[in-house]
Amino acid sequence: MVIGREYEMERLDALLSAEESQFVAVYGRRRVGKTFLIREVYKDYFVFQHTGTNGATRKQQLSDFRESLYLAGMERSAMPKTWSEAFGLLWRFLKKFPENDRKKVVFIDELPWMDTPKSNFVSALDHFWNAWATTRKDIILVICGSATSWIIDNVVMNYGGLHNRLTCKVHLQPFTLRECKQYCEAKKLGYKDRQILEAYMALGGIPYYWSFLKKGLSVSQNFDRMFFQPSGELTQEFDALYASLFKRPRHHIAIITALAKKKMGMVREDLLKASRLTDNTDFSKALHELEQCGFIHKYSAIGKKTKDATYQLIDNYTLFYFDFISENTNGDEHFWTSSAGTSIHYGWAGRAFERVCLQHVKQIKEALGFSAVVSSVHSWYFRGNKDAATGKTLTRGAQIDMLIDRNDDTINLCEMKYSNAPYVITEEEDMRIRNRVETFIRETGTEKAVLVTMITSFGLAPGGYSGDIHCQLTMEDLFR
Repeated sequence: MVIGREYEMERLDALLSAEESQFVAVYGRRRVGKTFLIREVYKDYFVFQHTGTNGATRKQQLSDFRESLYLAGMERSAMPKTWSEAFGLLWRFLKKFPENDRKKVVFIDELPWMDTPKSNFVSALDHFWNAWATTRKDIILVICGSATSWIIDNVVMNYGGLHNRLTCKVHLQPFTLRECKQYCEAKKLGYKDRQILEAYMALGGIPYYWSFLKKGLSVSQNFDRMFFQPSGELTQEFDALYASLFKRPRHHIAIITALAKKKMGMVREDLLKASRLTDNTDFSKALHELEQCGFIHKYSAIGKKTKDATYQLIDNYTLFYFDFISENTNGDEHFWTSSAGTSIHYGWAGRAFERVCLQHVKQIKEALGFSAVVSSVHSWYFRGNKDAATGKTLTRGAQIDMLIDRNDDTINLCEMKYSNAPYVITEEEDMRIRNRVETFIRETGTEKAVLVTMITSFGLAPGGYSGDIHCQLTMEDLFR
């Protein structure tokens, strides 16, 4: 059962009729469905498949590669001592297939795990493609991996022999809310938009996580079972997730642990202090890798320099882990259900809903009617001013989680609120919104029109101060 992925499937399928051999990279967050997609599209065309082994030595990786060749039909051979020899075996195996119009797919999954220290793996892959595979017209080499940063740095942005050799790049994104709704309908889970939204706030659009939702159980029952019971499918996911993506994840975990405590995110200087890490290449590399793998997002604030960019944790599961799973210190197997209606639940829901909105900017733009207008998304903050002598506040600070800066002289200042009923804008809330707008206009000096845009789960309660809001969206708009 394939949900969504129409665009990606069309691109991959089109390669079967290409006149030349093709080199394809499919990458994206762990558990997002890369392998499933490739196997669905090319299931009738595989001549060789192999999956790298996490944490294995070069010797073990080479042995596993030879075993995969045996499974594909290769005759027994001596153990390859280098990757050049291993790819040589693969090439001799492929030469046994007659060259014709029918494409032959070579699929290497979890490729980054095969690149062990001093293995010269990338140069051997380079030689296999440039010296051998391109001499034929019927090969489709598909490489795949969850370590997105490795794929981008070593293949996509390679400036050696693999420079500009990729003929197709597919960066597979998580499901949208709409696709998750289609998934729930296909599995006959019986959930309404409200339940799907709350599940998305914890699971994100990761198909693997959604596959554990069992028919006949509510979202709450499923969450208790999946996350908090000893045998739950996702009880140990956090450690497995980061250990499988990064060879030395200590810096990565320190960074996301610090970011998990700050809804607004942090600039680099503050993040260094909070994570207690040293400002060196290891820190910069960890930031870079987390961003490329989709766990954090780097926002440039309007009116700020690039060095003042904000880093924000945006991975739904990771946020859920810190707010709930790590807080279950007593081992309560029904921690999710027992937390319903408490401050911990409301605090998490507010932050998680904002992340979902940030992940559905395309749908927000479409609902507001300016999807064709060039725009960029930013956050913004102002620390405020105090009297140096007395410490008295002179100008109050303000922060805005999402601004959509448009090329048609307009800025949407987005307020995102999650609630179980139509949201009521109180007098106090109205004053906070007014302060944000006034402070933003004053401090940035913008001449653009600033439209206050409320994005809520069930819309705004009529009357009161709701009439002062320029644009209103509900969770229904996020399901577009």
